[in-house]
Amino acid sequence: MTYPLTITASAMRDINRSAILEIIRRESPISRTAISERLNVSLPTVMRIVDGLIEEGFVRLQGTTEWSGGRRRPLLEFNSDGYVVLGVDMGGTKMYGALSDLGGNILDEVNVSRHGTSGEDSFNYLTSLIDKLLASPNVERQRVRGIGVGAPGVTLHKEGIITWAYTLHWDKFPLKAKLAERYDLPIIVDNDVNLAALGELWFGAGQNVQDMILIAIGTGIGAGVIIDGALYRGSQEASGEIGNMIPGREFLGKNYLDFGALESVASGTGIAARARDILSSQRSQQELLDLMAEDVFEAARKGEPWAWTVINETVDYLAIAIANLVSAFDPELIVLGGGVSRSADMLIAPILSRITGVIPNPPRLVVSNLGLQATVMGAITNVLHNTSNFYVVHKLS
Repeated sequence: MTYPLTITASAMRDINRSAILEIIRRESPISRTAISERLNVSLPTVMRIVDGLIEEGFVRLQGTTEWSGGRRRPLLEFNSDGYVVLGVDMGGTKMYGALSDLGGNILDEVNVSRHGTSGEDSFNYLTSLIDKLLASPNVERQRVRGIGVGAPGVTLHKEGIITWAYTLHWDKFPLKAKLAERYDLPIIVDNDVNLAALGELWFGAGQNVQDMILIAIGTGIGAGVIIDGALYRGSQEASGEIGNMIPGREFLGKNYLDFGALESVASGTGIAARARDILSSQRSQQELLDLMAEDVFEAARKGEPWAWTVINETVDYLAIAIANLVSAFDPELIVLGGGVSRSADMLIAPILSRITGVIPNPPRLVVSNLGLQATVMGAITNVLHNTSNFYVVHKLS
């Protein structure tokens, strides 16, 4: 049986510390007095915690001053360049890594398209990318807070085990442990789309939003679900595996254990596969093999009927999935990310037109403004959370 948690004195300090750090991060520059008033925390407590945050390098004094207790005190600001975080988005077929400060400013990056590896080769490719970033001149000038890796599969984030990643052929792969053997740094491993959702929450379209869903459409389809400002993981950490959604009765009774029913038709992989079926008698074998989802969208822009058939079907499938997500979670915002979102101008308006009137409250649906960097931005968020005892607290009403 799981019992409710109690709050120790040290946990209460961490809760206050998290709230103070977050308000400084969001509203810099800000005074100690303003923090005390907004959080209803005593000024001596705020001053004590702020002193600790300054010592740790998370907060610094800003040039502007305020009057406090008969003295002029400098305002506070988030020390965004006090640390560096190394983040990697492994993706299904692509790999992107970046060094960023805590403010989300990219200092160095490595982008690899279609690495074509699996199994142990994927791990070796990952470590070579990390080694390259750690050799960046920016590391010499900054303190590395940690390494965050987003993997394309169901991930036990505390243990850092990838329970199953179809595109990488990883089955119960102990990624965190293997990385820890090589790097003497804090390491977090999480599902790539979960990290992307955190990235949108802190740095992207989801700022100041408490309930949102990021839908990443790329090699596969996944979602990151944010409820009350915190990531929802589910009982087996498989929340958001919406690629397994069933988009119609015709999908029942079939085997989709490796690649889900929805992603078999609406992911980048699924879009390309359906296009190949339509063009099977019109293109050479090599042309069919080379055909990608972006080629389908480009052909649709040129007005080719076969491409519009594929795009319209894709919009139908995504509209069904989004309507079901809205009905289940009632999010304030849905963000489209992943490679396919680069063609969001051909998706968002048609999706909304299909679900308006079908569900009572259609969501605000936008495209990610972080793009490729969303997972890396989430890695910054998660590394900071996991190395600073960060709390998100809600009172039940």
